[in-house]
Amino acid sequence: MIFPNLWKKIGLSLLTWSVLGVALLFSAPMWAQVTGATLSRTVTDQSGAAVPNAQLNVTNVGKKETHSVPIDADGFYTVPNLVPGTYDVKVSAAGFSTKVQSGIELTVGSKQVLDVTMAVGQITETIEVTGEAPTVELQSSAVGNVVNSATVVELPLNGRDWSQLATLETGVNTLQTQTTTGFTAPRGNRGWGKQLTISGTRPQMNNYRLDGISIVDYAGGSPGSVLAISLGVDAIAEFSVITSNYSAEYGRTSGGIHGDAYWFIRDEGFDSRGFFDTTSLPPFHRNQFGVSEGGPVLKDKTFFFANYEGFRQALGVTNADKVPSLNARNGILAGAGPPLASCPAGQSLIQPGVSNTCIYNVILPYVKIWPLPNGGPIGNGDTAHFDIVATQTGVENFETARIDHRFFDKDSLFGTWFLDKATVSQPDNLVTLLLGNVSTRLMFTAEETHAFTGRTSDLGDEVMRWPSFDLNGVPRNLQSVR
Repeated sequence: MIFPNLWKKIGLSLLTWSVLGVALLFSAPMWAQVTGATLSRTVTDQSGAAVPNAQLNVTNVGKKETHSVPIDADGFYTVPNLVPGTYDVKVSAAGFSTKVQSGIELTVGSKQVLDVTMAVGQITETIEVTGEAPTVELQSSAVGNVVNSATVVELPLNGRDWSQLATLETGVNTLQTQTTTGFTAPRGNRGWGKQLTISGTRPQMNNYRLDGISIVDYAGGSPGSVLAISLGVDAIAEFSVITSNYSAEYGRTSGGIHGDAYWFIRDEGFDSRGFFDTTSLPPFHRNQFGVSEGGPVLKDKTFFFANYEGFRQALGVTNADKVPSLNARNGILAGAGPPLASCPAGQSLIQPGVSNTCIYNVILPYVKIWPLPNGGPIGNGDTAHFDIVATQTGVENFETARIDHRFFDKDSLFGTWFLDKATVSQPDNLVTLLLGNVSTRLMFTAEETHAFTGRTSDLGDEVMRWPSFDLNGVPRNLQSVR
């Protein structure tokens, strides 16, 4: 009875290793990511000229590990994937004194710049520089910080969950909206680990990497077990938290489609009452929405990006004006004397025996243009208040697209198209006409670039450009609104 079980175990082992071998043989390629720090820049002499073909050694002080890299003909070097720690850099070249730079601190994921200036002398002479901060990170605009080993070791952690330390960074907070544990917990449909929001973004928008490999769970959320904790704090020396402006190396998909969609809404509920708003708040409804998408058309050759944004707004605008009072509309003016019974030829009384002012017949039709007052009298009573809340309507559609194509390593072409159309309309102060403005901007640009050298010299030719143009301040007078 023992042998069948033994052969069963041997068979399972062979099957397991066979499946593993096939998986490794036919596995899809995974793009390598730089997991440690990177040290790079140039080696020059005291005049600023490049020192070619020198030798650079980078030594980890704690582990006594040395990385030797050659310096190219232009004096440039780069040392990737350095584990976090303190390093010494040694540079030697024929005809120059050996230069040693000590005490260089590198953190996980950092891209540090170290320019080395060599002095003429014998190679047996050594110039050692210590006690200064020679490294500057100029190669990345990423915003973030490093949780160092002292923080990981010394701060108490509930459940020894290392992901709690990420909340020490600015803008990083925990988010818990569902039950964390339990056999029927609904949280399982979006990951069990600690949910972190960075500057208000969704937890599923975060990416967690261990030695350059993404370890997000099946729901695209944070790593963690069904007990809602992330163990392994003793295996972590330090980790970095990048909150914005991260580079492409931290993306989840190499060569994939990316984009977003959004919709922002505002209304009068967020506004305060104005001085002339005597009854209720003016209406205000704003909708801003859009979508963008970009990605490859032909792998490593052609790429596109397109964006649309719409704007719709109905804005209540309070207008305070004055119009003829009811008496003035009837030809009764203050201080004009007693009522009249008749008028000279070409003039009329609006109310004979009541009106005290004669009005020319050609003016009578225009009296009705003035709206009736809706407020109290002004001054001697010949005019009165007319206050309204007019609705200003705005519509805008913004569209842009770009396509890039690489013909060869030194030849590329891009084209950009841009269209922005907007209209705004609003009644005049007396609510008689609908006025408005229209603007249209259109542009198309194409440019071909050829690099004559492998470094910096480029030649760009603009193939075609349609300059933008505007039509502003055009009165629409679309219709009478009364």
